[in-house]
This record gives sequence, C-alpha cells and structure tokens, in this order.
Amino acid sequence: MTKIAENKPHILVINVFFAPFTYGGATVVAEQVARRLQSEHGFTVSAISVTSQDGLPPYSVLKTEQAGIVNYVINLPFHRNYAETYDNPQVTEVVERLLRRIGPDAVHMHCLQDLGAGILPMIKRHNVPMVLSTHDFWWLCERQFMIRMDGRYCGQDPIQIEGCRGCVDDFDQARSRVGRLKAAAAVADVVTYPSQFAHDLSVKSGLVGQKSMVWQNGVIKPAEDFFVTQAKRREASGGRLAFGFVGGPSHIKGWPIIQSAFAQISREDFDGYLVDGSMDGSWWQNVDYSKMKGNWQVHPRYSQAEIDDFYAKIDVLLFMSQWKETFGLTIREALVRGIQVIQTDSGGTIEHAAVDTDRLLQIGDGPDVLLPHLEKVLERNNAFQPPIDVTGFSKQAAEMADCLNDLISGSDQR
Repeated sequence: MTKIAENKPHILVINVFFAPFTYGGATVVAEQVARRLQSEHGFTVSAISVTSQDGLPPYSVLKTEQAGIVNYVINLPFHRNYAETYDNPQVTEVVERLLRRIGPDAVHMHCLQDLGAGILPMIKRHNVPMVLSTHDFWWLCERQFMIRMDGRYCGQDPIQIEGCRGCVDDFDQARSRVGRLKAAAAVADVVTYPSQFAHDLSVKSGLVGQKSMVWQNGVIKPAEDFFVTQAKRREASGGRLAFGFVGGPSHIKGWPIIQSAFAQISREDFDGYLVDGSMDGSWWQNVDYSKMKGNWQVHPRYSQAEIDDFYAKIDVLLFMSQWKETFGLTIREALVRGIQVIQTDSGGTIEHAAVDTDRLLQIGDGPDVLLPHLEKVLERNNAFQPPIDVTGFSKQAAEMADCLNDLISGSDQR
C-alpha cells in the first residue's frame, strides 16, 4: 500500500459514528483520542463511519472533514437483515476499497455495530496492524448491554450463549453471531477493554485478541476557571445543594429509585437537574417528576465543549445504574471537578480513587436505601469534596500512541 507520508504514521480510525455525526460516549472517546493522536503525537488520522440517509444511494460514501480528520461516511440502507448488523459483506467491500485508497500504517477500531466484524479478517489479509477497542458487551451479547428482556441485568459470568435463550429471538442465529464475532476479534493484534471488570468478564467469556489490555477512557478535564465559577455559584447559593442525573428516565439507570426517594425525602431546600441526553429533547416530555421534593428542572443535552457549564451547576451526581457497566465516564467527569457521586456497585464504574466500598449502593437496593445517603449529603458541607485526578484524554491518547507505534515498528520489521 502507498503510504501518505513516510515520516508520519497514518492511522485509520473506524467507529460506527464519527464527527460530524457524533453520538454516544464511545464516539466521544474515538474522536478525542484521534484528535490527540494527530495534534500531540504526530500521526495523520483518517476515519470511517456510517450513517443512514434517504437522499444518498445505499453504500455510497460521503467524504467530510472536521478538526483536520477526513471522515469517510458509508450510507447504510435502513432495512438490513440480522446478519448484516454484525457482519455485512457490502460494508466490508467498501471499507476494503477505502483501505487501499488511504493506505494506513495501522487501524484502530472502536464500535463496529452496523459496520460489521468482517472488516477484521479483511484487514488481516492486507497485513495492516490493528487494535480493537471494546466499549460495551456488543461482541458477546446480542442486546449489547447484558440487559434482559425484563429490563434487568443478565449477570452471566462468564457469558455463555446457552444462557441467552430467554433473550434472543432466534437462538441458532445468535449462536452463529457470537461465534463469528469471537473469531473476528481473535485476529486483532490488540484488543482493549475500558476497565478491569470489562477485561476479566470478556476474557473469561472468550473474547480475546492476540494481546489483551486494559485501556481506561479519558475525560475532558475542567478548564482553568472552572473552580472559580463553581466556588462563586456555591457561595451565592448559601449552601443550597444541587443534584444532577444524566441517566434518563429508565429502570436500568435507576430512575424509579431516584424518583421515589426524592418523593419521600423530608426537606425541599435543594435543586435538581435532569439532563436530556436524547437527540430530539424527548426523554422527559412525558415523565411526571412533580411529586419529587426540591426544585427540579430539565437540563438540555450538552456537548463536550459545554461540560463545565453543566457541572458548575451541581454538587452531587446521582449514578444509580442497575447493571454492570464497562466504565463510568460521567462519574469521572464529576470527580475531577470536585462533585460528589452517589453510585451503585456497577462494574467498571467503581474503578476510581474516590470509591468508598462502604458507601456503595447495591444493584437492586430500593429508595429506602438511597434515602439516607441523600439526607446525609444534604447536611451542610457534606457534599463538598476536593477533586481527584483521573485519566484525561491526553494520557489515554499517549497510551494508544505507544501501542500503535509498537505495532507499526513490529510490522516494518517483518
């Protein structure tokens, strides 16, 4: 393949979404790391992602550019069969053409939903080094997050396809799917996991590459003036606390528990913000939170550039997840800004320096267990805590730069 520049390694990033079509935490990670690989480590970076738009022919490619990264967006038809959501030969063919055109030194893949895992063995045939970064359990669970049909956490450990019979529509198809995905991931030079919890469960369940490693996600760290803004707001409030909840009105994020606990609490001298993370502002339109004590309001979706504005308004982040998550991005965003977190023991979300195992709520704990935590934090000054250091995107990008450079050097020596 033709290299774009002999002295500047070219990395191809592949993720289901990418700027300007940003959606989801994994996409934020993919974009932030890609930009820093380019600006801080001297890589040239290109991207491949997907969209579905009526006005474009199926499998045509739209070329866009943002922050100096060219993004080749493949237009997927709206109606695709089951197998095409995880292994689509037509997408693989388009990606192969782009791979030949771009000529990358290495490929870094993130979420391959709708792109399909068939691109891994194709890249392997072209002898291009590759890293696969997992962000959730899509590779092992047809429902992506290990949430059963009844809305409860699956809890398999290890994850075995025989235990999925109650969730999947067609067991034979589901078994074929997981076999195909494990085989595809196995050819990756490196498979990364966002937490030790995700690593251990995935490896035990048979999702491994040639090498496996924990690669913790970074966060946008606060701007220099954030703590000044935070202190002014806290002083002006006279000690009146503000809670924040970004999980949305779903059982799996613990909303019914939060709703009930705040309806029972004995005081009202606090504020609350319910973040609408939807693209169309629909999350809270038909949700009744009028019985909750305190002054609650819906806060619009915020971008990474607006993250400080939101966190400067709150003192306590509520994280009542009812499933074992692979990471806890919002938790770390809060902790690095001196925001106290009330959270459940929810997998990779607890792998941070501020965790107090004695204060963790358990999955399944009801409002009666949450209520004392709320009452305690509302006692004057109990919510205020110093910020803790967490991994930033620059450190995360530096770790990936080392990984990619090692792979490229090894490839050049072969």
